[in-house]
Amino acid sequence: MAASSKSPHAAPPQAIALVGMMGAGKTTIGRRLAPRLGLPFYDADAEIEKAAGMSVSELFRLHGEESFREGEARVIARLLDGPPLVLATGGGALTRPETRERIRRETLSIWIKADTDTIIRRATRRGARPLLQTGDPRETIERLMKERAPHYEGADIHIETQPGPHANTVNVILEALERRRREQAAGRREDGNDGS
Repeated sequence: MAASSKSPHAAPPQAIALVGMMGAGKTTIGRRLAPRLGLPFYDADAEIEKAAGMSVSELFRLHGEESFREGEARVIARLLDGPPLVLATGGGALTRPETRERIRRETLSIWIKADTDTIIRRATRRGARPLLQTGDPRETIERLMKERAPHYEGADIHIETQPGPHANTVNVILEALERRRREQAAGRREDGNDGS
């Protein structure tokens, strides 16, 4: 890849939240997107594990999903209270109304979309997904996608994961951010002209 394509793009003035199903690639994409925007990257699950001193699987097993979601909401709120960043959220983060509202209000949210087969292939690659520990993984993923899609639909930008390396999806996101920035700048100019 040419060096010029690695240069930082203009970062939006607020945090970017990557939302979507487990296995969609939020963490990997976020790690590559953040330096391109000159922003720090945080993974909500990793920050929860750090705060709790145990893995997400252990938290689910010992305390249950409801308790995990409460901790997740606190961690996301703390991260969003800081300076702008790129945040990869957990697949179920938006199931909590307060987290959903906070992300809607305080971030530019991007739904990373992937088809069922891609999600199943990635999400079952390692056995660390607590919601896939029982039952048929495909059935569980299809149910979760159906339940969560209405929450993901509210994201500011929807991006389909691209074939090939994750860098391809990152490039599509950067193009979408640039397009949004240009549209907003054009809107501000129009507003200014209306007021003259």
